[in-house]
Amino acid sequence: MAERSPVAERIFGRLVEDVLSGRYEPGEKLPTQRTLAAELDANMASVREAVKRLEQLGLLDVRQGDAMRVTDWRTSGGLDVVAHVLFAAGGLDRGMLAHLMEARRLMLAESARLAATRRSDDQARRLLALAERIAETREPAAAQAIDFAFFAELVEAAGNVVLMLVTNSIRRVYFERAELFLPLVEAPRDHYGRAARAVERGQGAAAARAISDLAAAQERALMRSLP
Repeated sequence: MAERSPVAERIFGRLVEDVLSGRYEPGEKLPTQRTLAAELDANMASVREAVKRLEQLGLLDVRQGDAMRVTDWRTSGGLDVVAHVLFAAGGLDRGMLAHLMEARRLMLAESARLAATRRSDDQARRLLALAERIAETREPAAAQAIDFAFFAELVEAAGNVVLMLVTNSIRRVYFERAELFLPLVEAPRDHYGRAARAVERGQGAAAARAISDLAAAQERALMRSLP
């Protein structure tokens, strides 16, 4: 992949903030690319690169011969928008964080239910081994890495490619802001073993319940840690 221009990155960041902050309302026209180049002291190539990325995120509707119009990111955006909304204007959107964690809990619980009937023997063994490792790990950063490895293995064992792609998107947010999500591993860790054993035994309801309990405890730990 070609390296992104620092100027295009600056313009992209500015436009994303303007759109997500509500400076430009859904349906509103964005200034022309030539006007943006003049206002932001940039060349046209950098503006076009930034605009293209906003279009790919679903934040802009760009049509040949027509103005660039701001879209409603809630109905046109994808998972890649989540990270930008979470940290818009340099702050943390608690509401979006709560929504992200709720969606994570629901997705992981259903993944556990599916994994109980679809997992391979090797996947079951790896889940049990990861559950043992995180129970024994005291260093938070190491536990955090094992936590994500456990859930990635669980989702892969569910055998649903779309769930795996969603997990990939969450991974980017998770590790780009690792310090924010570190409190997740402060939750009780016995649930990992409960879930892994239920998956091994083919007990879908028990696996889903254990993962839902774990994810809910992690949510509470995370939200308590926020200033």
